[in-house]
Order: sequence, then structure tokens, then C-alpha cells
Amino acid sequence: MPPSVPPLPRRVARILRTSLFAQVACALVLGILVGKLWPDVATDLQPLGDGFTRLIKTIISPLVFCVVVVGIAKAGDLKAFGRIGLKALIWFEVASTAALIIGLVLANVVQPGSGMHVDPATLNTSAVDAKTGGGSLPSTTEFIVNALPTSFIGAFAENSLLQVLILACLVGAALLHLGHTKVPQVLPAIEQAQEIIFAIVGFVMRLAPLAVFGAMAVLVGQYGLGVIKTYAKLIILCYVAAALFVALLAVALRLVTGLSLWKFLRYIREEMLLALGTASTESVMPRVMQKLRKAGARDDAVGLVLPTGYSFNLDGASLYLSIGTLFIAQAVGVDLSLGQQITVILVLMLTSKGMAGIPGSAFLALSATASSLGAIPAGAVALLLGVDRIMDSMRVVTNLLGNCVAVFAVSRWEGALDIERAKKVLDGEITTVENDGAEADVEAEADAEVPAQLVKEPAAEAS
Repeated sequence: MPPSVPPLPRRVARILRTSLFAQVACALVLGILVGKLWPDVATDLQPLGDGFTRLIKTIISPLVFCVVVVGIAKAGDLKAFGRIGLKALIWFEVASTAALIIGLVLANVVQPGSGMHVDPATLNTSAVDAKTGGGSLPSTTEFIVNALPTSFIGAFAENSLLQVLILACLVGAALLHLGHTKVPQVLPAIEQAQEIIFAIVGFVMRLAPLAVFGAMAVLVGQYGLGVIKTYAKLIILCYVAAALFVALLAVALRLVTGLSLWKFLRYIREEMLLALGTASTESVMPRVMQKLRKAGARDDAVGLVLPTGYSFNLDGASLYLSIGTLFIAQAVGVDLSLGQQITVILVLMLTSKGMAGIPGSAFLALSATASSLGAIPAGAVALLLGVDRIMDSMRVVTNLLGNCVAVFAVSRWEGALDIERAKKVLDGEITTVENDGAEADVEAEADAEVPAQLVKEPAAEAS
């Protein structure tokens, strides 16, 4: 007798109860509806997204520290770690430069700002100052100096990833130098701390749907959907450019590793949807690190390449900055020569680095580029104020995929990638079962069941 099929409402309820992807997708739609129907109420939901982001940020620095230290100590070769870092920087520079060139070429072809005839004198430049907080991008020297920690605790307190990375490299190198015989308890303690942090990540991720709901409601409530009509040509161009760049990433990943980017997208679909909803790659960084490790990338490669990419490999931001620069020039009637556009690429190659964590960094980079050209009024960047938040989704998805591909590519380049495991994980032949922090790999078979030791016993009913 064939098993009875549960009714549709029960199946839907089960999916919503067990699938983070379904929960986040529903929260995304509900957030848009609330923002459209009740914009005044929607603006009060900001704490939902901000609170979730704060919780995630508290665990990013200790997680990066633990993963890098364990990766170096287990790899047993500090030179290999240095090679990974060098190869990552090479990949970052090639990828971000390609993004800049793609953006400029498409902006020249489509001309998103042509015909606007904007008078820069009519723009409210004080709004840009409010967005950036009157700050400025650090110079190359300042960026390097600021990457060096002034105290061990301060690096974690300020959530400075580059400083934490340097401290982790020093601790990992010290463990290799001393050997496990002199400090036998340190590495196991760090490994245990890492497992605790990953368990905390699991707890916090249960709040992801609330964060996405709040963030989307605030976005639609503040800006409305009308801004999409006003900047339709620019928005469509940026998203088409991002799609083209992602397609190039897929080709590069296939050529370098033989892996499919589309299967990887399915593998991280929950994290991708969360990044879209919250407009933040930091919100998914811990989970993505965990999934990359489970997909066969070695700890030291994941721990170094992914966090470093958050500062050096902002491919989505590079696309947006190059297109935005030409959009502004076209809108105010400035025709940039080939030499000036080459200058744009060179300037943005520098200003696009180290933007993460700086308020209004995109506007600071655009202002710096406009000033270096001398042909575009710096205040003209105010043209992008209304559309900048909508571009966040394009930027975060492209940035995240670019850094994940970098992890796989550099890992393969250095021999730190288990290709067979990666293919099995992306094909769904190996899945991970989680239960209150406990995890186990399960080979997917026709009659595969959750291991008995991971099945949670029903709680005794209160008498």
C-alpha cells in the first residue's frame, strides 16, 4: 500500500518550519508588502535588521582568528600560507580590474546618464556629507598602518578584520615555532572555541527571517518603488553588468577547478538570499566560511582568502563605481576622453580597496575619482543618493560570489582543495545534518536517514 501523501497545507507548513531559504524568501516578500502598504510603520522596523547584524559582527572576528590559527597550525607550513596570501592578492587585482573595465565598457555603450542635462549647482551636496559623515578614504600609507594592530584586544573590539588576520598569522606562526609539545593545550582549546562559535552562528541564523523582513520593509518604506522608475536605465545596466560578471566568474571557476558556480549558488542559496535581504555580506560571512570548509577548501585558505577579500576584492563595488562615474559625467554633460577613462580605472583600482566598513565609502570613492579627473564636479555624486541603497543588492551578491570563487580558485592553485569532496557536496551527494550545534556528514542515498545520535528526542510534556 503506497504511503499517504500529506495535504498541501501541511507540506507547506513543514517546508516553512524546516527550510531557512523558504523562511527568508517569505520574509523578503512580506517586508516589501509592509514597506509599500505601511511606510510609516516600516521605518520603525530598522532595529530588526540592525540587531541581527550586530549579533553577527560580534562573532566574525573571533571566528576568523580561530579558523586562521587552526588552519596554519594544521597545515604545518607557514610558507604555504604566505603563498596563499600572495596568490589571493593576484586574483583579487585581476578580478576587480576586470569588473572595472566591464563597467566602463557597458556604460559607454548604454550611456545611462545621457539626456539628463543636470545642473550640478541645483544638487544638494550636503546630503552627501551626511551620508559619508564628513569622512574620507584612507591613503595607501594610512591603510597599511591602520591594518597593523595597536593592541591584541583592540583589534577584536574594533572588529578590524585585517588586524585580526595579522594577529592570527602571528599566533599560528608561534604555534608552529613552539611545536605541539611545548604548548599542547593551546591548539585544542582554539579548535573547541571555534566549534562553540559555529554553534552560536547556528543560533543567531534562526533570527535571519526577522532581519530580512525588517531590512526590506525599511528599504521600501523609505525610498518607495518610484525611484526604480526614475533610475531604471542605470539600475538595469548595473544588474546586467553584474550578471555578465557572474557569468565570467562561472567560466573561470569551471576552468580552474571544474566546479559549477550554479550548483554552488544552490548550495549557499540561504546565505545568498539573506545577503540580498540585509544588503550585507558580513551577515553571512560566518556561515559561508563554514560551508566553504565543508565543500573541501582547506581551513587556512578559507580563513585567509575570504576575510581579506572583504577589503581587497569588492567586485560588485568596482562595477558600480565605474558605471556610476560615467553616469555622473554623462548626466552633467561631460564627455570623458579615453585617457580620462583610463585614469578612472587607475584611481578606482586604489580607492576601491579598503572600502569595507567606511560609512558612505562608495560616495567617497566617487568624489575622489571626480576630483582626480578635474572635469566632473565632485558634488555631482549626489545624483546617486536616491539609487545607492537599491544597488546594495547587486553589490553584495557580486562581492560575495567573487570572494567565494576566489577561495576555490586560490585553494585549487595551491593544492588546498579536495575536488572530489567539493563535487559531492555541490551535487548533494554529501549533506550536513545539524542539531543544536552537533554536525555530521550524511551520504545521500535513496533510503538515507538522519543518524540516530543526531535525532532530537521529544521533550517530556509538563505534568
